[in-house]
Amino acid sequence: MAKSVRLRTWATPLTIGSFLLMAATGVLMFFEFDRGLTVVVHQWFSWFFVIGAGGHIVANQRPFLNHLKSRWGEVSVAVFAAVLVASLFSWGMITGPQLERPIERALVDASLSSLAAVTGTETPSLLDKLATHGIAAEAEQSIHDLATQSGVDENRLLGLIFLPD
Repeated sequence: MAKSVRLRTWATPLTIGSFLLMAATGVLMFFEFDRGLTVVVHQWFSWFFVIGAGGHIVANQRPFLNHLKSRWGEVSVAVFAAVLVASLFSWGMITGPQLERPIERALVDASLSSLAAVTGTETPSLLDKLATHGIAAEAEQSIHDLATQSGVDENRLLGLIFLPD
């Protein structure tokens, strides 16, 4: 019994707090208000929700198992399991998250002169902008090469090129 009490003392508050955070960031992301670190916080702090919920389930194992034996429990598990399986397929749709990685990889591997063209900037202006941030670059270097050479994170370099000052 003491083990369950100790588990419950951290699992329940962790579940509640992380649920509120996941719900808030999830709603913000749904409405495409994903500025700042909203997406990163949602992704990384979801692990706290998983840990807290797991602890909460262990601490409340008997009521949890009883609930799963009920008709509503069986139906809810079946419905959400089906949604999970269905979500693994694109069903012919092309989504933003599917595009993000290949687009980012293409940008990281493209030459700075190509990125200048994409942003509507002259190559010398782009190189000057990087230079003002202490980054010496050449037109045919890629972001990947520049990150390796300068020790500056690829995302930081992309931000310097694509985001306004």
